[in-house]
Amino acid sequence: MDSLGAQSMTNPPAVKHLRVKLFADGADRASMLALYARPEIEGFTTNPTLMAKAGITDYEAFSRDILATIADKPLSLEVFSDDFAEMERQARKIAAWGGNVYVKIPITNTRGESSGPLIKRLAQSGLKLNVTAITTLQQVRQALASLDPAVPAYLSVFAGRIADTGRDPVPMVEESLALARSHPRVEIIWASPRELLNIFHADRAGCHIITVTADILAKLTRVGLDPEDVSLETVKMFYDDAVRAGFTL
Repeated sequence: MDSLGAQSMTNPPAVKHLRVKLFADGADRASMLALYARPEIEGFTTNPTLMAKAGITDYEAFSRDILATIADKPLSLEVFSDDFAEMERQARKIAAWGGNVYVKIPITNTRGESSGPLIKRLAQSGLKLNVTAITTLQQVRQALASLDPAVPAYLSVFAGRIADTGRDPVPMVEESLALARSHPRVEIIWASPRELLNIFHADRAGCHIITVTADILAKLTRVGLDPEDVSLETVKMFYDDAVRAGFTL
């Protein structure tokens, strides 16, 4: 049985016993500020796609507004250029917005060119980075080789997108963690989860952080429910929906 299957057969631990840190992933201001008040949320991430979906048109104004409240938990903000010189300019500007800011740098540009040299320059300048869109161990190695061991950093392994290809992401996450052990200031993020169970997959793998969208975080209240109660709840839902629809035969 693969590692995902093995995990799904066990009872999940209580949320309070999770070792993996929960970072909220999104770009909705009201949701972010509400989640900020929850002690189990230890950080935040966002990206240009989430911002565009949220209707944000002024990147800097939105970011500075959020940082005015979220100033004591890590917040990852991403560059959005495809040119390395412009990425560097944006990264240095974004980093200056707050001491809790981690600048997200994609592992390559859209032409597949490595961001390694840029990552190295920024890390050596003391910028805290979140190297993102990682899907291979070779990319993990490239990122680790480019980072400054003295500067905190995140590596975002896109486990959900790996799973979308039909591959089990857990072995790669575990190998990424092993590679990062020689870099004590680097934390591995399980990025792009697809379901609540991924939180427990990440926890069991020993992952440092998982980024979770608000809709998945909302399901945390269901952790530990009795499966028979879930069955009854589902039957009631089907019945109530049929009644509301006025179905007859």
